[in-house]
Amino acid sequence: MPTDIRLLVAMAVLNWLALMLSSTLRHRLWTPGGWIVGAGNRDAVPEPSPVAARADRAAKNMLENLLLFGVTLLSAHAAGVHDDRLLLGTQVFCVGRVAYLPTYVLGVRYLRTLWWAVGVVGMGIVASALL
Repeated sequence: MPTDIRLLVAMAVLNWLALMLSSTLRHRLWTPGGWIVGAGNRDAVPEPSPVAARADRAAKNMLENLLLFGVTLLSAHAAGVHDDRLLLGTQVFCVGRVAYLPTYVLGVRYLRTLWWAVGVVGMGIVASALL
């Protein structure tokens, strides 16, 4: 399996972890009441803390970007593109997204936007191989 595809799968795992972090923080799963809410229909979910709200937004942003990136990378492979830009762009995307998640959850302004932009640049590098 090509390295860029392995990294795409790793990003899917990271996205799943981001979603689990978001859910854990939002439902306060470390508490008995949190387990009851999390295992139920979630009709009485408490208001999120600022950290939980950031984790939720970060997870959703990760999902949106993973979808766009995955379609771009898999389209390149489906088109038979074999270019060093695929691996480079995937690596840049991964660095940006790995750094983005904790930066956003911790509330580090501006730096999280920089890491988001790094991921977009990685997507652009992969997309350039299709042109």
